[in-house]
Amino acid sequence: MTKNIFALTLIITTFLSFSVAAQNSSSPIRVRGSIEKMDVDSIIFKERRGEVLKIAVAANLNITEVFPIKISEIQENSYIGTATLTNSSGKLEALEVLVFPEAMRGAGEGHYAWDLMPGSMMTNATVSQLKSIGNTRELKLDYKGGSQVVFVPGNAPIVTFRPGTSSLLVPQANAILTVIQKDGQPIVTRIVVGKDGFKPPM
Repeated sequence: MTKNIFALTLIITTFLSFSVAAQNSSSPIRVRGSIEKMDVDSIIFKERRGEVLKIAVAANLNITEVFPIKISEIQENSYIGTATLTNSSGKLEALEVLVFPEAMRGAGEGHYAWDLMPGSMMTNATVSQLKSIGNTRELKLDYKGGSQVVFVPGNAPIVTFRPGTSSLLVPQANAILTVIQKDGQPIVTRIVVGKDGFKPPM
């Protein structure tokens, strides 16, 4: 277990280097990769850099399925989250778009650094204006305290959430773990997982 805590500490350090919003290692972190094995008390997880971790699982584990939808599901007044990079023209370009279920409106609202890749940002906001250009979109996103304009290319994954079950937690399933530290030990509190090989893009 000591090796796993050390490996997870390295991941936490990497996360903190990406996220100015996180102030200490007690903040939840995201660990991306695939499930190796799952049981009642723990998960063996292959992190995207190749490290295999064994992490305890919370008794009240939240399981969420992420699945693809059409770009037409992005509409004015949709509440979305989008990871972006600044493109060569100096504009924000979407790496993915998550259309939140209505019950999650307001979740994580704002514009802040994200840990998908170096330099990425996350904007969780309401679509106040939408311009369709073929199979692409240009979105004006409003959130408390500001707004952003994001270009969504035709190849950007468009996804949403729905409640998931433990039947999704099979070997080789792609997932994102939300991990907290409790009493000095890492614990998984939430798993966002794709079905039949789908990879959560956020």
